[in-house]
Amino acid sequence: MLLYKIEDFNPNYRQEAFDGDDIKGLDVYAGNTNDKIGTIDTLLVDETGRFRYFVLDTGSWIFGKKVLLPIALCRLDFNARRVYATGLRSKNQVENLPRYEHGMAVDYDYEEQVRGIYRTPTVEASVPVEASLPLDAAARTYMAVETSPPVSTPHPVSSQASNAAYDRDTYTYERDPALYQMNERDHQKLRLYEERLVADKTRRKAGEVAIGKRVETETVRLEVPVEKERVIIERITPEDAGTPVTPDNAFKQQEMARLEIYEETADIKKQAFVREEVQVRKEVEQDTVVATDTVRREELDVNTDANKINSPGVTQRQ
Repeated sequence: MLLYKIEDFNPNYRQEAFDGDDIKGLDVYAGNTNDKIGTIDTLLVDETGRFRYFVLDTGSWIFGKKVLLPIALCRLDFNARRVYATGLRSKNQVENLPRYEHGMAVDYDYEEQVRGIYRTPTVEASVPVEASLPLDAAARTYMAVETSPPVSTPHPVSSQASNAAYDRDTYTYERDPALYQMNERDHQKLRLYEERLVADKTRRKAGEVAIGKRVETETVRLEVPVEKERVIIERITPEDAGTPVTPDNAFKQQEMARLEIYEETADIKKQAFVREEVQVRKEVEQDTVVATDTVRREELDVNTDANKINSPGVTQRQ
C-alpha cells in the first residue's frame, strides 16, 4: 500500500485534521517521561488518508537518524505541544530501526523491517518510567481516562498478530491493531462552544438640518427734520419819517432788494449693516442601547457505567 506525506496528500491538513494546529515540529519524548528523543518531521498516510506513521527525526540523539513510529505507539498532547512515543522503550530499539529518507519508496519489505522491531518484545533496560504525566493544570479543563498499563511494561501485542504468517499479497494494517489502531481516548479533543452577544456599531444618517438665509421686506418710517428759509416783509414807519431829503436820493427807478432763500431736503438711501451672527455646530450626545437575546452554551456531559463511577481510572480535573 502506498504511503504519502500528509502535506502532499492534503495541503489543508492543518485545518481539516488538527483544527489549525500543525503536527510537524512537535517534540517527541520517550514513553511518558521528560526525555526528549527528537521532533516530528512529518506524518505518513495511506491512500485512504488514514494516519500510519510519524516520521521521527532523532536529531543529535542518534546522529540525525529519521525513523518511522507507528501511529498507535504514541500519544498526542497538543496542550503541551508534545508527542509521547510509548512504543520506543530503549535507544537500542531506535538504532535497530531502518533509516527513513525523504523520497525513498516505503514498500512492504521496508515496513516489515519496521514492524518486526516493534513486534519483538524487549526487556526494559532503562530507568522505570512514572505512569503519571505532568500537565499544566491551568491550561484547560480536561478529562483524563487512565486505561493504559504502566509504560515500563512492553506494549501488548496480540498473539494472533504475533503468530500469524504475514504475506505481502494479503497483509492489511488491520492485522496489526497494536501498531496502527489509534486509541481515540488518548488523542481526541473535545471543544465546548458558547454563544455571546457581540456588539457592533454602524454609523447611519439619522436626519439632516438645512440652515439658510431669506430676505424679508418691510416698510420703515423715518422722520428727518429739515430747515427751509422764508421771507418776511414788514412795513414800519422810520423814525426820520417826515424829514425832507434831496431829490437825488429819491425816485430811483432801478432800486430793488434781492434775497436768496434756501431749504433743506431729505436725501434718504439704504445701506446694509451687520445685525447679528449665527454659529452652527454639532455636539455628540452619549446614549445607552440595551439589547437582549437568547444565547446557547455547550456543557460537558460525562456518562460512566454505574460500577465505574468511583473507579480510580476516571478522574476529572479543573
